[in-house]
Amino acid sequence: MILAAAVRVSHPTGVLRGRVTLPASKSEANRALIIRALSGKDFPIHNLSDANDTQLLNRLLSAPVGEEVSAEDAGTVMRFLTAYYAATGQELTLTGTARMCQRPIGVLVDALRQLGAQIDYLGQEGFPPLRMKGFTPSGSNQLTVRSDISSQYISALLMIGPLLPQGLELTLEGKISSEPYIRMTLAQMAYFGVEATFEGQKITVDKQEYQAREYTVESDWSAASYWFSITALAKEADLFLPALRHDSLQGDSVLPTLMAPFGVETEFTPEGVRLTKQPVQEPLERINFYACPDLAQTVAALAAGLEVEVEMTGLESLRIKETDRIAALQFELVKFGAELREIAPDVFKVFLRKQPENLATVHTYEDHRMAMAFAPLALKQPLVVEEPKVVRKSYPRYWEELEKAGFEIEKMG
Repeated sequence: MILAAAVRVSHPTGVLRGRVTLPASKSEANRALIIRALSGKDFPIHNLSDANDTQLLNRLLSAPVGEEVSAEDAGTVMRFLTAYYAATGQELTLTGTARMCQRPIGVLVDALRQLGAQIDYLGQEGFPPLRMKGFTPSGSNQLTVRSDISSQYISALLMIGPLLPQGLELTLEGKISSEPYIRMTLAQMAYFGVEATFEGQKITVDKQEYQAREYTVESDWSAASYWFSITALAKEADLFLPALRHDSLQGDSVLPTLMAPFGVETEFTPEGVRLTKQPVQEPLERINFYACPDLAQTVAALAAGLEVEVEMTGLESLRIKETDRIAALQFELVKFGAELREIAPDVFKVFLRKQPENLATVHTYEDHRMAMAFAPLALKQPLVVEEPKVVRKSYPRYWEELEKAGFEIEKMG
């Protein structure tokens, strides 16, 4: 972990070959941890992610619950724990960082209250911190929930569904955001013995018991996206990413298809994937990130680095992430000669506008994905990344892996 105030990043040759170590999927790991806790059984979870979000959730679920619990800056941890503590009737205060207390949670709290949870807001209505005051089943198991904001609300409700006296009937209202993550949740529930039906906009989970089974977490496709970007930006690249599966549950496993037009060829092997550089295909088609919003920053920065223009849609949820990611991209892309502009409702385009700065400094806005999405641009020109330690949230060894691949990382400040 690099603890410097900033790092200067460059690559002397632009040629990359070798094997990359990826973190395990925190999306898979966090769901498995919640399911294990809800099951009341102890079973091994192998290849548990070393990402701070997962390690934090593991500690909070393993240690005795205190009067106050902090989810820190982890949105998944906040949302999953809100449902977990509600369903298990625990009485405590659930809080987080200042930014976390600006991220909405009202949709989830309203749904849990309808099921019988007693939850009070200790600050602004609809936002953490929350006072959890126990659970008395309401007698109703039917919910209608907005599905156009965050799939994490829906996943949190689904995982507690089999513990409810009558199970859960969940109707999704509106366009479904990040649907692959909902299907990931249902697939992991099924692995642990809980069946559900997902027909149209309705998901039904009967009252059931989770079964104890060993579970091995796949490598993280979201983290892999930065190596797809690196491959596209390099002069030459031949990289191997282990433990990625063709039949992945992760929504970001769309990367091979999404990145092919940017010049990345993906070859699946029994051990993982091999990435090699190919010519960029132009013009690029509009990309919809509704099902994979965590890839948007990577693609926007990549477009600037390759000097290609691309249209992007499905970015609604980026406003309520670790930072307002749309605003952050708009501020930082200009340093690399590009501009992100909304050209129609929820349609953005990366335009090329001016010469990039000689030594651009990337502000990360306390957002791990801003640091990791922009660092690959060092293959085009040296750059500075502020607060490099933010990568601890999902990919603690990111900078070390870049150094193994030939990047020069110079600590500053």
